[in-house]
Amino acid sequence: MKLSMKFRSLLSVFALGSVVMVSATVLMDSVHLQETGSTPVFSLAPISLGNPAVAATLRTRPSSSVINSYLETDPSIKPAPTSPVHTIGEVKAPPPPPPTFITKSLTLKSGNTLSGILTKAGLSNNEAAEIVTTFATAYNPRRIKAGQSIDMQFRLATETTPEQFSGLSFEPTKTSYVRLERDGNTFKAWQEDKVLTTRLFKSEGQITSSLYLAGVRANLPVPILAEFIRAYSWDVDFQRSIRKNDTFAVFYEAHLDGNGEIVAYGKILFAELVLSGDKLPIYLFSLPDGREDYFDLTGRSAKKTLMRTPIDGARLSSNYGNRKHPILGYNKLHTGVDFAAPRGTPIYAAGDGAIDYIGRKGGYGKYIRIRHNGEYSTAYAHMKGFARSMKSGKRVRQGQVIGYVGTTGRSTGPHLHYEILKNKRAVNPMKVKMPSGEKLKGNNLETFLQLTRTRDEQFATLDSPPTTVASSE
Repeated sequence: MKLSMKFRSLLSVFALGSVVMVSATVLMDSVHLQETGSTPVFSLAPISLGNPAVAATLRTRPSSSVINSYLETDPSIKPAPTSPVHTIGEVKAPPPPPPTFITKSLTLKSGNTLSGILTKAGLSNNEAAEIVTTFATAYNPRRIKAGQSIDMQFRLATETTPEQFSGLSFEPTKTSYVRLERDGNTFKAWQEDKVLTTRLFKSEGQITSSLYLAGVRANLPVPILAEFIRAYSWDVDFQRSIRKNDTFAVFYEAHLDGNGEIVAYGKILFAELVLSGDKLPIYLFSLPDGREDYFDLTGRSAKKTLMRTPIDGARLSSNYGNRKHPILGYNKLHTGVDFAAPRGTPIYAAGDGAIDYIGRKGGYGKYIRIRHNGEYSTAYAHMKGFARSMKSGKRVRQGQVIGYVGTTGRSTGPHLHYEILKNKRAVNPMKVKMPSGEKLKGNNLETFLQLTRTRDEQFATLDSPPTTVASSE
């Protein structure tokens, strides 16, 4: 009996010890899980201090982060398989709708007309005539040149409608478009300018043979070079004043399209010639009345009453004075100066005035005389032809094209014979003292001097032009 009582006591102590040991294990696992930042999850089971079999089954279920840590330390441990994830197959975007318009680009050849290329593209004669008439309200179709392109748009045919012309686009210059669109049963046309940005560039160079060649070497665009020569032509004899190692500098505008390409040039804002050590800077200045002119550092206009050389890039081939006439063979007063230049080179009006003679005049060939005021006139001879709209009595501006170099009359080759007449008598164009233009005063002079300082600062920080520049068109 006593033995049985002792046995039951020992059994109870053993059971209690098992519970204590299991509880200690649970507490240790709980501390470990707290150190790893995890939360223990207990399996639900009846706990009985009197049932050691059940107590021995008490365990904690660690979170996924703890399981992952075990997997890292013991690769042999494999996680329980998870339920498969069922995904829907890849959904492809529907194909884009077919185009409803197409563009046909045609390049005009010599002899082509707008009406001709429209009918060649499949339009009826009546529709082509209507399109040409509408197009002419925005741009003269006769001005379209061989080599230029026209983009025509067509609506594609459907099951119920045939292909139909819908519009066209034409680029007459590098800075503008002409558009034409179908508007119901009629058409509409208009011209619009391209959106351009303006950048400032500078060119500098040393003259070794001629200003023109020096400008080309410095990547100075031809239109800017021509304006540069005109700006100084009132006071500089480019045949005699230029010496080797003279220098030049030009500060000008360039207009760029959306691709960053130069498509046109703007104004010269500042220029400088250094001739035999003498600096001759000029600055473009806008007057209160809207006029623009070049002025020197003293505020005096660089523009004189008359230009000494009303032609670009020409060579002085004969001076004023007595000489042996190349055709007549005897000595005769040469009443002007001759500028040799290629046939067709533009000739400019030397000053503002009105044409008082135009037509053929004996040995002068095709001839124009311009009256500038009651004292001065200028004459231009041996011309190939006259600029459009030139006629007797017409007012012309200084620098306006009035005709083109030729070899009409008594002439041995293409050149311009240029005369300046003072009180109807010929004088030497290279030596006559030209009256200067206006002089800035007061607030205008103060504003101008501030502008010169700004231009000098800008010029010091400018880039040189790119090697590829826009054409002279």
